Parts: sequence; C-alpha cells; structure tokens
Amino acid sequence: MTDIQGRVRNKALRSKIATAAEAVSIIKPGMNIGASGFTFAGYPKAVPLALAERIRQEKFQINLWTGASVGPELDGILAEVNGIARRMPYQTDDRLRKSINSGKVAYSDVHLSHMAQMAGYGFLGGKVDVAIIEACAITEEGHIIPTTSVGNSASYVQNADTVIVEINTTQPAELEGMHDVFLHQLLPKRQPIPIVKANDRIGTTYIPCGLDKIVYIVPCDIPDAVRELAAVNENCRAMTAHLIEFLKFEIRAGRLPPNLLPLQSGVGSVANAVIAGLADSDFEDLTVYTEVIQDGMFDLIDAGKLTFASGTSLTPSPAGIKHFYANLPNYRQKIIFRPQEISNSPEVIRRLGVIAMNTAIEFDIYGHVNSTHIAGSKIMNGIGGSGDFARNAYLTFFFTNSVAKDGKISSVVPMCSHIDHTEHDVDVFITERGVADVRGLSPRERARVIIDRCAHPDYQPLLLDYLVRAEKITNQAHTPVLLDEALSWHSRYVSSGSMKV
Repeated sequence: MTDIQGRVRNKALRSKIATAAEAVSIIKPGMNIGASGFTFAGYPKAVPLALAERIRQEKFQINLWTGASVGPELDGILAEVNGIARRMPYQTDDRLRKSINSGKVAYSDVHLSHMAQMAGYGFLGGKVDVAIIEACAITEEGHIIPTTSVGNSASYVQNADTVIVEINTTQPAELEGMHDVFLHQLLPKRQPIPIVKANDRIGTTYIPCGLDKIVYIVPCDIPDAVRELAAVNENCRAMTAHLIEFLKFEIRAGRLPPNLLPLQSGVGSVANAVIAGLADSDFEDLTVYTEVIQDGMFDLIDAGKLTFASGTSLTPSPAGIKHFYANLPNYRQKIIFRPQEISNSPEVIRRLGVIAMNTAIEFDIYGHVNSTHIAGSKIMNGIGGSGDFARNAYLTFFFTNSVAKDGKISSVVPMCSHIDHTEHDVDVFITERGVADVRGLSPRERARVIIDRCAHPDYQPLLLDYLVRAEKITNQAHTPVLLDEALSWHSRYVSSGSMKV
C-alpha cells in the first residue's frame, strides 16, 4: 500500500484507493467498457479478474473495447465466464476466439486507427460508460501515466465520465516520460497532426484526466502476460534476405535513401524475425514508425542500427521484457509510445513514407490478401493495423510461408477465401521462395509473377493450370476467375485435409 500511496501523487485521490471487488461494483450489465491495453501490454488485470468473479455469480455481460488484443486476465477470463456480449477491435485469446467462432460473442473487426473516433462519436452504440486504465502513476493534477502501451486509453478516458485506474506496481515508475499523448480536436475543428519525423513529440507525457473522473484506484501486482516468440527459422531468414536485397535494389534505383524510410512491422514471430534480421544488414540510422515494439527492435537499437522507434505498445517476449527493463535508461531515449489513432494515422503514415511490413494467412494469384480468416469463415485474430499501413504506406510488403500444415495448405491460392487487403493496396509479396514485385502490373501479369516467385513448387503447376484455363474460358478477361473453382482448394482442404489433388 505504501508504494501505491507514493504513486498516487495527488493526496486527495488516495482516499479513492480500493479493492478490485469494490471497484467493479459500479459496472452494470450491458455497459460499454473501454479498457487500456494493446497486444498483451498495459492492460488492466486485477479489475477484470474481479469483474469475472462477479459475473460468475450474477450472470451478466458487458461490451468490451480495448486498443487491440489483451492478456488472459481480461479477454480470456471474461470469455470463460461468458461475460462479453460484444468485442472490438482486435483479439488473440484462444478462449475468446472460440466464443466468437461459436456465435457466443459478437465481434466487430475494426481498423485500429478508426476505433477511437468510432467510440468517441457514438458510432458503436453509445459512449464509453467506464474506462479501466492501467497506470504506473497518477500525477499531482490527477492525470494518468500509462505503462507499456497507450492504445486507445486516452480516447476512452476523454469519452468516459467514470474512470477506474489500476496502478500496477510491477511496472517501473521510470516509464514516465516515454509517452506522447496527442488527442484530436473535435470535428470539424480538427487540425493536421504535426509529425514530420518519427521522433517528433507533439503531446503530453500523461493521459489528461483530472480529479473528478477517477472514481476508484486499484492496486495490482500482476505483470503483463507476455508470450514467447517462435525461434527464427530458415524460412524467416530467407524472407529477410529477400527483403534486404529488394531494399538495396530500391536504393540503387534512387527510390529509397541509404537509411531507408521509417519502418513498420506487424505483430508476431515472422514480423519480429524479419525486423531482427536487419540487425545483421548494412543498413544504418534506421527509424521506426509502427504499432508494436518487439524484440527485433531491441536488437536493432543494441546493434546501433536503429536511432528511434515510435509505436503505441511494447510487445516483447519474456526475455525481451527483462532486457527492456534492464536497459530502460537507454531505451527511454529512443522509444516513444503514442495513442494508436496517431501511431496508425493514415495522414502521418503517408507523410513519413512508411515502409509497411505485415504478415498474411494467405494471398491469391491476383494480389489480394487474407490476414484474418481460416477457410473464409473462422476469425483468427483480426485486421489490426495492417490496413492502416497497407493502404497508406510508401511501400507495402506482405510476408508468409509458401505452405502451412506440413505442405497440406498452400498460402498462395487461386482466390482468397476472405479478403482484407485488395490488389490495390499491396506492392510486394515475399515468401521463403522469393519476391514478387507487382507494382504497375495487370492482374494476369501479377498472377504469373506471384506463381513464379512465391508459390511452393508442389502447387506451382496447379496454380498455373488454373490461370491458363481461366484465361481461356473467360477469353482473356481482365481478372480471369473460374467461379466454380476459385474456392475449390479450400473446399478440398476442408473435406480431405489437404489442398493437394
């Protein structure tokens, strides 16, 4: 309790320190709960656990809005007690995913840069009733110092009348100063976001709140449930090598400066491995303007390759978070966390000329990308911020292994079973097989390049056969599609367990 008293720097607010069970007493069935957190970082834990226990007894549901995915103490436990009626904008928890795909939870998959505005203007069925925000401290003025993410926290606090602050004592107080909180003005008075470099600071180091909104302050000693990243394998190394060679070609062509342009990398092991691989490259003075800061970016900073990284969340492995805390004085000079409507802002992405690198579940021969659904129907995680960056980047890459499930699934298909990013949004596809640069190509030209450069040899003849027959039957149509065969590969996998004939 003494540590909590010290972290609540406004003495009047110390009277609001309470247990999690006391705090959740103000939550009513059907409320819209706006929680902090973005990819297992900076999400509340003690309050959701207490809420789940109350729901277990009283049997009711709430609507849960966050920044992106959050840890098991929030998404997982509330899904387990059937406590979530509606969820947005992104998730990765297995229990929640099963509830969504069985129809128990209504899930809306939202572009991450859109969520704050949609919530703030009441597009989603009312305002934020209660904001639950993890913090490492509260200032003398009653403002909130976030922990390892900003996400939508500032917007939810701004939109809500009632705020519960969860002070997490496992998060170092030295995180203060690593945040840059900038809130949009209300429309139609909105002004440009004044970011012209990745390291520009334009906001405050705290989430503006004030004394009146904070109703409860809850102590918590549960750390972020960070997850292991898969080991870098040969396929990841091959994709990294293809990327580096492509970027060097663009430099020689005069289309990129020697230190590239600000980099964005999606969430997950493949994306992290690709970024980490740049530490062994010749590139120097790199910058990052992205969503998540993962282990690979620590590697780049440690190697002296990365001068600054802007994101909205810290999403490392267990070893990575220990490394981050141990080297916090160094990293706090080179890493900044912003609200996600700023980190993912199309305006800023386009202005900076970001190089966007994200992963796909599958892509088709015409250049469409599925990054969210398995066999067209079952959601995996969500679109996240990949659409924010893909549509607006200077260069847009999508990565995937050419096959999955021991070769039973081809990641390159005649037609995606679900499309998140259309042919208009993607410049370059990379698998371990090679690079398909499809800029300026027609659909039929794209198809041949993608089949030749990215598809696995086991599936190349089947894909080419489909394309040739589609061209003949449609009389060389602009995008030749065999309507009765386009999704037959997915049907074959569902029925037989393999896409192979």
